[in-house]
Amino acid sequence: MILEIAEIRIQPGQNDAFDAAIARGLATVVSRCEGHRSHRVVKGIESPERYVLMMFLDTVAAHTETFRGGPLFAEWRAIVSPFFALSPSVEHFTVVAESAPAR
Repeated sequence: MILEIAEIRIQPGQNDAFDAAIARGLATVVSRCEGHRSHRVVKGIESPERYVLMMFLDTVAAHTETFRGGPLFAEWRAIVSPFFALSPSVEHFTVVAESAPAR
């Protein structure tokens, strides 16, 4: 299992609309991606236009080949990219240790 972290910066004043858009995109598009296990989105307190999307996937290929190389990526980008101030920064990580999610 790998963790993908995407840092997203949106245009000022678009938080409410982006919150709805990213939730819709994750529920209707990303969740259909083969290899997708779970995701979480957090928003900055000091920098409210900064979001971090964390996705747990079976493999890096689930993101780079299956998702980005297939039709789901265009659907996802159509939903979320109108809000972007910059192109997202994306990196993949190997999970070394974890605990139960915080509630």
